[in-house]
Amino acid sequence: MAKAGLAAGLALAGLLTPWRAAAADAEPPVAPSDERPASAPSRAEPPPPSASAVAPPAPRWMSVPRLVGRLDAGDIGLVINTADPYSVEIGDYYALRRGLKPEQVLRVELPVKARLNAQEFYDLRRRIDVAFGEDIQAIAFAWVMPYAVECHSLPGALALGLDLSLCANGCRVSKASTYFNSPVLRPWQDLHLRPSMLIAARTVAQGKALIDRGVAADRSLGRRGQPPARAVLLETDDPLRSVRARYFPPPGWLRPFNVQVQVEKAPAIKDRDRLILHLTGRGNVPDLDSLRWLNGALADHMTSYGGLLDATSGQMSALAWIESGATASYGTVSEPCNHPQKFPHPQVLLMHYLQGATAIEAYWRSVAWPQQGVFVGEPLAAPFAR
Repeated sequence: MAKAGLAAGLALAGLLTPWRAAAADAEPPVAPSDERPASAPSRAEPPPPSASAVAPPAPRWMSVPRLVGRLDAGDIGLVINTADPYSVEIGDYYALRRGLKPEQVLRVELPVKARLNAQEFYDLRRRIDVAFGEDIQAIAFAWVMPYAVECHSLPGALALGLDLSLCANGCRVSKASTYFNSPVLRPWQDLHLRPSMLIAARTVAQGKALIDRGVAADRSLGRRGQPPARAVLLETDDPLRSVRARYFPPPGWLRPFNVQVQVEKAPAIKDRDRLILHLTGRGNVPDLDSLRWLNGALADHMTSYGGLLDATSGQMSALAWIESGATASYGTVSEPCNHPQKFPHPQVLLMHYLQGATAIEAYWRSVAWPQQGVFVGEPLAAPFAR
């Protein structure tokens, strides 16, 4: 699989099975929020390991498919909310910057609120299905709100449908995505699944800057003679939010892509430059203003409510990454507990992106159970495209 998966010659090994099934996790999932919701079942924390416990295995590369091609501007359907001035301005700007045709743009009128109810969502989905044909493989929503449908994210509901029983207990296993770690180039045509992403930022100026970063990112990295880009994966002092650490790749220089993978144990990082990927786990991340991102950078923090894009207090919103200069991020909109399958798989995210996938493809392919997760950013950013 190593040769088929990567012409780069990396020795990839491992299986995806542990990521697909909750039963394969080393410990039961628990709510990583500061206060566990009443609907979440009570769980005892795992006992500390004994001195004789077997040491965890050394990190290794897992198998990922070889990718051929990526989505481009002709594959994107753009949805603009005419009731939202941010949406109108950002949508028009995105259509201009990415050269979208008029038939790729759908204008709707929606309430500007965080969560749609089921009927409002079904009406929106019907309009999307009517407006866009088989050639439209993915959707860009030009807005911040709505970002959720009941307890689902809007992108999760659009791709996988509503399961209102999930709202009674968001900690349970949710629907698996057939797009996870997939090499499929045309997800709507082949899987009848449209990944989507919100072009969301806190202000119109930040939204336009986000779009500009995405456009500038295309084919900008992986060249000889450049300083290496950095992928920093952090295991913090919060064990509940650091369960992804067991899936981190081995550290080192990925020479074919000119990327330095850095795996660290620390509460946070500060004063780093040339960041293309940063994954961490904590409710709030300090010193974001000291980080210097490359165009196309991906960043997220594993916490319960990072997908609440209108949050002004409590856990940090994914929009904080966008404000600091990242180009795409991810967060959940209802309590998911710390199932790692509900968050981006570090190796799948990194290795799909390095093979030239767009931000929307790499992020969507990295989440096995995405019903509660909202994807934000500039969908078509592809810094490692050839």
